[in-house]
Amino acid sequence: MERTKPLEMEFWFDFGSSYSYLSVMRIEQAATRHAVKVSWQPFLLGPIFQSFGWNSSPFVLQKEKGEYVQKDMARQCEKYGIPWKMPSQFPRLAVLPLRVMLVAENQPWAPEFAKLVMMSNFHLDRDINSRDVIAALLTELDQPAADIVGQAQTEPIKNRLRKQTEIAKDRQVFGAPTFFVRGEMFWGNDRLDDALLFASAQSS
Repeated sequence: MERTKPLEMEFWFDFGSSYSYLSVMRIEQAATRHAVKVSWQPFLLGPIFQSFGWNSSPFVLQKEKGEYVQKDMARQCEKYGIPWKMPSQFPRLAVLPLRVMLVAENQPWAPEFAKLVMMSNFHLDRDINSRDVIAALLTELDQPAADIVGQAQTEPIKNRLRKQTEIAKDRQVFGAPTFFVRGEMFWGNDRLDDALLFASAQSS
């Protein structure tokens, strides 16, 4: 049977999310194997958690869960061959790089930028909300850092990130990473492969 146009899968993520780190680092390669296009959808988890009455990540609020996640992340990173170091600040604010992802929408360098941001947070333990850190990553990608960071600070981009978060809330996103394929939700890094299989089946 002739394959139709590759189906698009929405990838909702926050750079402060540990399990989003795992997905960011492997999603493009995995999606290519399934002939699925990734639609990168940055949003802020903080307001989602606040709507549940939480003032931080559940991994912080529940000690036992937090201790488990640290061990699980070490195991998962070893499994995927991804470096891991628990950030000294968790969850770390990531407003600026999420805005940069909106500036970079549909640009070929956006996935690599996302990887660099995640590596900076979960391997190098850098402040990913710092203008200097983000500018250095953009320079590493041969992008006009000052111009892009400037665009990320404009009101239209700020409003877009707020809107993204509202859309996530309206679609009942409750954590990250979250994937949507033809309206079907898949939650968690461990469901990335299931989402891709579903997308691949739907596009054939």
